[in-house]
Amino acid sequence: MREISAGAVTEAVARLCVAANTRLTRDVTEAIAAAREREDWPVAREILDRIIENDAIGDGVPICQDTGMACVFLEVGQDVHISGNLREAVDEGVRRGYTEGYLRKSVVADPLDRVNTGDNTPAMLHVELVPGEKVKITVAPKGFGSENMSRIAMLRPSDGVEGVKQFILDAVEQAGPNPCPPIVVGVGIGGSFDQCALLAKKALLRDLGSHHAKPFYAALEDELLEKINALGIGPQGFGGRTTALAVHIETLPTHIAGLPCAVNINCHVARHQTEVL
Repeated sequence: MREISAGAVTEAVARLCVAANTRLTRDVTEAIAAAREREDWPVAREILDRIIENDAIGDGVPICQDTGMACVFLEVGQDVHISGNLREAVDEGVRRGYTEGYLRKSVVADPLDRVNTGDNTPAMLHVELVPGEKVKITVAPKGFGSENMSRIAMLRPSDGVEGVKQFILDAVEQAGPNPCPPIVVGVGIGGSFDQCALLAKKALLRDLGSHHAKPFYAALEDELLEKINALGIGPQGFGGRTTALAVHIETLPTHIAGLPCAVNINCHVARHQTEVL
């Protein structure tokens, strides 16, 4: 059995918090550049130009003033032993990353009394056991301008694919300019109430331009992207062809009496960084 120290997890999480908040991934920059070439509305082209320019000159500066709540996904190999407290190791990594990286602390200790924790902890931690002897760590800071636009519905099986499509389109249209489009739309279909929401969140971790493994859902992703862009909301809500950069769907088996569907929206920066220990 392979041994990994909790300290190594802490150091990796700290690095990833800073990297995710200060660097756009290549798939995102390429998608924005491609969208810019398709735009024929001058205002939309100008906005996309500024996004590209800002990324080029950022040099370690946070991509957005809302440096998000730290969503941390761990895939832990079943042949790995982590020496130390894993929960504490992740939170310490977030604490260091947000403090040493001079990132905004945006987490309150209680949802109603609203006192800031001062260090952006605790992380929203998701742990999955997988075969092997490695630990894959993904940090996805989530700003709440987009998170607040997310939706979940327990649809009826009789609503079918048309009901699912309408729910997704309604969620994006109601969000309008609030999530800072162009957006990435994560969709979860199936599972239970809680798992469906997590599916939608995990869908946002995929590389832009990737597709569901099943051709039916891959085609549905393309159809929804076309219909969302036809809404004309456009970059930052000023109109144009580019309301979304991608639609990613993830699915799970579900109960015979249910059709859960969740929509988790990301702004154009689609922040996430991964490291394998």
